[in-house]
Amino acid sequence: MHRSPLTPVFSAMQLGLHVMVVALTIVVAVRAIIADAHPFFVVVLAGVFLGVYFAGGLFRRRLFAARVWLVALTVLWLGLVAFVPDAVYLVFGLFFLYLHLLPRNWGLLAVTATTVVSVVGYASHKGWTMGAVIGPVLGALVAVAIGLGYGALFREAAERQRLIDELLDTRNTLAEQERTAGKMAERERLAHEIHDTVAQGLSSIQLLLHAVERAAPDHPALEKIRLARETAADSLVETRHLIAELTPVALEGQSLAGALTRIAQRATAPGLDAQILVEGEPHRLPMPMEAALVRITQGAVSNVVRHARAQRMRVTLTYGGDAVHLDVVDDGVGIDPAVLAQPPSGTFGLNAMRSRVEQQGGTMDVESEPGHTAVTVSFPLEEQ
Repeated sequence: MHRSPLTPVFSAMQLGLHVMVVALTIVVAVRAIIADAHPFFVVVLAGVFLGVYFAGGLFRRRLFAARVWLVALTVLWLGLVAFVPDAVYLVFGLFFLYLHLLPRNWGLLAVTATTVVSVVGYASHKGWTMGAVIGPVLGALVAVAIGLGYGALFREAAERQRLIDELLDTRNTLAEQERTAGKMAERERLAHEIHDTVAQGLSSIQLLLHAVERAAPDHPALEKIRLARETAADSLVETRHLIAELTPVALEGQSLAGALTRIAQRATAPGLDAQILVEGEPHRLPMPMEAALVRITQGAVSNVVRHARAQRMRVTLTYGGDAVHLDVVDDGVGIDPAVLAQPPSGTFGLNAMRSRVEQQGGTMDVESEPGHTAVTVSFPLEEQ
């Protein structure tokens, strides 16, 4: 988890509270010894008070235990107040604990009650004075103001931490998607290269050797020619298997609809709701067409995730009687009209998708405005 920039602030405030409680407790004990006001009991209670106070770190992750700990501290404080009037100063530290560990209304009620106890307890030892009343009341008001400010700061820090965590998760998701897209693009490039070079060359060799066999059936090297042709044929089969294995990963072992569902699920991230909808009766399409649909969906979805800042995206695959349609729609910021106006029609990603569509004899349309962008692809189907 990312470390909040406000963490040092909270740590400093906690350290200040600890120092204040320790200093006030020492002052109470020393004043009791100097004034000979039950010094033994006061020193023992002060030591127990500090021990219980610092033991609170063991319970801070369990709210109920922390509140029981707070009650124990309050009881010890009341015991100190009963012996020495200076113990009322310790209530200032308790104010912050009440406001932090109790619900707001209960915290304010606890601050009010302990303020009254402080005023009455001090007056019972020293008599009623204006300072005995103003001091605890003013301390309570300051503590409430600081406590409420601390609460607001804490909530802001928690919200900021949540946003940072979401951004980090989104960044990691995008990085993983980009790595996956790069791997799949490289697989496709290799498949094209092998198909256009090795596979075509082996096919040509096989045809030429077969022509030689027919043209010279009595050639003394006929057996070697036949062996060479069969070897070329076997190598061509292996090469085609290799090309098939380089088919888009998303199609491996599943239907086209399943592959598109997988792509949509991977695109789902904090702030983006991705849905897949299949209409019509699903049926098998030619492998090149299914591969093209997968690649186009990956490209369109990647554009939405990286650039659209959309909240919702819907991928619709429609099986018609004479065509199959793919729609990728989002509610993002849209595509800059200047980008769509670039020749031949947009960015490299859009051009790559359009190229795939044209290779399969399909059509592609892009509609975009702020709040609505739709990429529509259609492939005609041969009559069965």
